[in-house]
Amino acid sequence: MKVSKRYKAIKEKIDTKKEYSIEEAIKLLKSGSNVKFTESLDCAVRLGVDPRHADQMVRGTVSLPHGTGKEVRVLVVTKGPKAEEALNAGADYAGFDEYLAKIKDGWAEIDVIISTPDAMPELGKLGRVLGPKGLMPNPKSGTVTTDVVTAVKEVKAGKIEFRVDKTGIVHASVGKLSFDEKQLIENTQAFLNTIVKLRPSAAKGQYIKSFYITSTMGPGLQVAKEVASALVK
Repeated sequence: MKVSKRYKAIKEKIDTKKEYSIEEAIKLLKSGSNVKFTESLDCAVRLGVDPRHADQMVRGTVSLPHGTGKEVRVLVVTKGPKAEEALNAGADYAGFDEYLAKIKDGWAEIDVIISTPDAMPELGKLGRVLGPKGLMPNPKSGTVTTDVVTAVKEVKAGKIEFRVDKTGIVHASVGKLSFDEKQLIENTQAFLNTIVKLRPSAAKGQYIKSFYITSTMGPGLQVAKEVASALVK
């Protein structure tokens, strides 16, 4: 695989065998970013769980203190006056029949779908379309609710959803490299703190196997596992 000069220069600054602190990793990634767009800061946490077992599934949400830095497009699928409430709260789209038809036709210019409970029977029929895209609303993530105003505001303010994949890894984007170091550190800590709090009682042995921080175009830096495990007091 051909490696660019930019990537080689970044790799020369890091020690791939070293376990960094969160602060060190973020500082290195910020200093090494020289692409023509604003990179995201991404986290990957390998957990000591077996996602094939329901009692070891790790799934949740976290409101990042400083948001994600991304413009999140929100659709609220609902009937009646709730649609107007959602639009007034900041939703990009809100309605029922019109948006069900658009989704059936392949429309996907949205990042999050919020639904009221009465709309779920019809929306649920589109599971084969929405499920693979990670767009199906779920009560556990707060995206199936009668309080559409709060749900929309939380998502717009930086609430993200995450779940462990079949290999036992949780991925999440926790901000933009244009954020200052303190903001990125606090966002990363909030995400990790939530992961640790969600440890399933059925998970045995070491919970956090490894933790990496990376930027969109940068290398992955390993953070000391003890740093993540010690966050919850």
